[in-house]
Amino acid sequence: MSTFSTAPLPQKQNYFLSQPHQPFFVFGLLWAIVSMVLFVLSHKGIITLSISENQFHLYSLAFLVFAQFFHGFLFTTFPRFCSTMAIPKEAYIRIVWLYQIGAVLFFAGSLFSEWLTLFAMVAVLFAHSMAIFALYWIYKIGQSPVKQDPFWILVAHGITLITHLLWIIAFGISLVWNFHNWFALIPPIIVNFFFVFLTFSVAQRMIPFFSHSQEPKTKYFVEIVFSAFIIKTFFALIDFTVGEAIIGMLLSLYLLREFLRWKLHPFNSPAIIWILHLALFWLPIGLFIGSLLQIIEMIYNVSFLFAEIHLLALGFLTTILIGFGTRVTLGHSGQSPDAGKVAIALFWWTQVIVIVRLALSVDTAFGGSHPWLFDAAACGWILLFIVWGARYGKTLVFGKK
Repeated sequence: MSTFSTAPLPQKQNYFLSQPHQPFFVFGLLWAIVSMVLFVLSHKGIITLSISENQFHLYSLAFLVFAQFFHGFLFTTFPRFCSTMAIPKEAYIRIVWLYQIGAVLFFAGSLFSEWLTLFAMVAVLFAHSMAIFALYWIYKIGQSPVKQDPFWILVAHGITLITHLLWIIAFGISLVWNFHNWFALIPPIIVNFFFVFLTFSVAQRMIPFFSHSQEPKTKYFVEIVFSAFIIKTFFALIDFTVGEAIIGMLLSLYLLREFLRWKLHPFNSPAIIWILHLALFWLPIGLFIGSLLQIIEMIYNVSFLFAEIHLLALGFLTTILIGFGTRVTLGHSGQSPDAGKVAIALFWWTQVIVIVRLALSVDTAFGGSHPWLFDAAACGWILLFIVWGARYGKTLVFGKK
């Protein structure tokens, strides 16, 4: 006579959702491709967006692409910064799915309805708020006696969250009232504090640690950088171009001096490390070139088509994402966190995209007519994320094979 156990069979764990970086990275990859494809189609006149191209481009990249990469990385590492427990799975899963609901609605609204876009932005704001609350909760219960770096990460997030809310309020008002020129106030804050300062806050902690640098940072280093970005952003908001350019140049020189003082030795480091080193140096380079171009714009009354924003978002932020994303993906799947040929190739490919995008700015400023530069930069971005996804996507979804 056979007997059967009444105990429930163990359920197989969903690896894709087992660690926070995995779903956030995968959906960040997806929306990076979708957002750029729609932006290019709109720019070419093939489709018509319900909102302005610039709003669509900045919002989708900031809150549907980069935000998810930030959350994926920080939900994994922030508890270690604070010496506390990991963020519970049930907490980050809700945030993941709310972001994706908001993303689907945002892209649908951008194609069909401004009001649906507004509703989608509110959904994304809730996801954004929940993510920051989770980080703040980790910060408050953390046992680490040194909380300076987590504090500045939260400050950058807090400024971005407030700006996100104000963006939605202004956008909503603009749907019922002729509300002009409000959007010009948004990009300087998002770029300086979300794209740049937040990335800098993480990089200035992690890159010296990965590099085994023993050099102590200059006293009040992060505070000085934050203060400089406050002044730079204020000058941008009041359209004081000379002041903004001067602060940008001074900040770039200060950062360059500090980074050199750390003695990182990029050319004597493994690939996964020197990629991060060179990405770090894109920050002072981007600030300096961007400031120089601002002065040229003012003197010759030309426009370099948001050159500084793209130097920082592509050269600094995107290159950092390649390095950190690759390292986290491999390291947390039980593999050696080394940059293989694909990661190195993608790093150099990103530098090509930066140069092509800069060439587009220069060409536009001086009356050139080479639309293929826009096509090349946009297609280069799309190809970058397709290839990275093809190489590391299976690892994120299924784990090490």
